[in-house]
Amino acid sequence: MPFLSVSYTNFRNINDGTIDFCYPEVFLVGSNGQGKSNILESLYMSSYGSSFRTRMDAEIARTGTREFSVRTVFKDDRDRNNSFSYLFRQGKKRIEKNSRLITDRKELISDIPCVLFNHDDMDFVNGSPERRRFFVDQSLSMYDSDYVDILRKYKKILKSRNLILKNKETSNETLEILDLQFVSAGLEVINRRKKAVWNFNWIFSKLYEEVSGIENVSINYFPSWTHNSIDEILSNLQKKRGIEFSLGTSISGPHRDKIIFLKDKNDFVGTSSMGQKRLLALLLRVSQAVFYTKQTEKLPVLLMDDVLLELDPEKRRKFTSVLPDYDQLFCTFLPGEPYENYKKSRTKIYEISGGSWNG
Repeated sequence: MPFLSVSYTNFRNINDGTIDFCYPEVFLVGSNGQGKSNILESLYMSSYGSSFRTRMDAEIARTGTREFSVRTVFKDDRDRNNSFSYLFRQGKKRIEKNSRLITDRKELISDIPCVLFNHDDMDFVNGSPERRRFFVDQSLSMYDSDYVDILRKYKKILKSRNLILKNKETSNETLEILDLQFVSAGLEVINRRKKAVWNFNWIFSKLYEEVSGIENVSINYFPSWTHNSIDEILSNLQKKRGIEFSLGTSISGPHRDKIIFLKDKNDFVGTSSMGQKRLLALLLRVSQAVFYTKQTEKLPVLLMDDVLLELDPEKRRKFTSVLPDYDQLFCTFLPGEPYENYKKSRTKIYEISGGSWNG
């Protein structure tokens, strides 16, 4: 049961104070705009060291203030209490674990692995290719800390390469050296993505069929480099050098990879209904949780933000029946929803109103 409590100071509209979370399931019930999602946001920040709603920490501080803090207490794998603090002071962020400064956010993910379900997950289905790549990269990063470093290395090289192309430094020998690093790092990213998507599909395709009744829906990964040989890729880069200089950017590599949903080798998203797309987004997150557990033998924390609202009763029943095993579940509901149907013997229900909690 990772989260034991969370304490707030000037955090969005949430009242200053501490909420007790010593329960396997926590339901947050309230009308829109009362603070339910803000509470989930604070838990996500404890897992990833960043918000899922904004990159600007100043936006999180309560209106009229410039600073905020969130402090969570959680249990680790050895059943020991730990603390996490996210502080924003004088325009700077500081993250601490057990009062020790954390300089790399990847140190946090293995402590409290969270899987977030929210409306923005639809971007993984019909959003930009970048959002689909983000989903795959996040799924990998949750259990493979080395992948975080590999991806960072690739992005750093890509940034340097694009700078050379943008400045049109055609005689710069650095580009030749950089290309070898670019391809080597890029192939590492591609190979790990390939393996992850292949394993992920064993979970996702079966889940989608079970809930929707539609067979053979799968996630397919298409790298922009079609060769696996460093020499062949370098040769192709050389051939496209003129185009890249004219555009001032790298036109191939893992940052251009595509991830597409297919059914029987045909595009599925373009012909599917809105309900089928919503189900795709939800089951991607379910699969992410199952995938994480298979890779690590650990259970994640599930953060579910009003995700059942738009499912019809039958799909809602089927969806809740395939929810993955979890260490802890947080779920938000509107007052009129049948949340009583989903509670268990130790479920804690908090009513959220104007940033306060009662329960």
